[in-house]
Amino acid sequence: MSVVKSIQLMLPKDAVYQAGSCVKGQVVLTLHSTLVDPIVKVELVGRGYVEWSEETGATLDYSRDVICNNKADYVHKSKMFPVKDNWLSAGSHTFDFHFNLPPRLPSTFTSKIGHVFYYVQASCMGREHILAKKRMYLRVQGTSDFPRENKVSPLFVETEKKVTYNCCRQGTICLQIQMENNIFMPGGRVHFTTEIDNQTGKCIKSIIFALYCHVLYEGFTPKTERRSRVESSVLLRQEANTQIVPFNTTKIVSVFNLPPLLSVSSNMLEGEIMSTQYELVSIVHLPWSLTSVKAKIPIIITSSPVDSDNCQMQEEADSVSQE
Repeated sequence: MSVVKSIQLMLPKDAVYQAGSCVKGQVVLTLHSTLVDPIVKVELVGRGYVEWSEETGATLDYSRDVICNNKADYVHKSKMFPVKDNWLSAGSHTFDFHFNLPPRLPSTFTSKIGHVFYYVQASCMGREHILAKKRMYLRVQGTSDFPRENKVSPLFVETEKKVTYNCCRQGTICLQIQMENNIFMPGGRVHFTTEIDNQTGKCIKSIIFALYCHVLYEGFTPKTERRSRVESSVLLRQEANTQIVPFNTTKIVSVFNLPPLLSVSSNMLEGEIMSTQYELVSIVHLPWSLTSVKAKIPIIITSSPVDSDNCQMQEEADSVSQE
């Protein structure tokens, strides 16, 4: 039986940590019996990884899959807790820790291709052997430098399309989206107004609103050839059942509640493994014309770093070793 009964990490449940903020917690080590010369350690780690396969040799008489990947290290800090007289008695022992997150970090992210993850890991080591280990993953909200004062207000897009119905008849559908601004924070509310001008002899029964997330990944082949790939996904979706009668105009006011944790909008910079852009799309499906009308408007997600001075002072005041 191991001398360590359990090792636990005590952190706020379901917390979202802003880049630049402080991660505070406790390590609780419970022993069956006395432990001599223990090493009790806690680490903060943040990493990113992308991987996908792509087909090559399409112009030849064969093809093969090439694995493209990339990785990044965002943060790695560790602390070893001092142990008085180099031994711990049976029972529970509590160790407090503080970690300061760097002010510039990407958000926690998971897809089929890419991952950005952060975790805190506590461990207890005896004489050259790890006796116990516990890991907890963190949700970290990344930051951006986008200047909010440069926002465009209001924002307006319009799409007009001529459609055919009843074999030979034609009409136009005009679709408009209007917003007061298109810059939002994670957890915010996206307000927008859609106007549909139905200049056909058919009724429009529904309209779909969707917030798309477009992620550009960058990786390298085994021969260090640079590759990129774009993946799009629907972040939020709503469907409005309408009865827009022929030769009539209807306005629809909609609201999206953004998740509290989002990747910020960004362009691909040197050394990054992925970048993110968002787009609000309104879609009018016309089953009687076998077509659809779309209007798209860009959305910018931004988040500012917090003041990390207080946590930095706490880190420096801790009487522990740090790597």
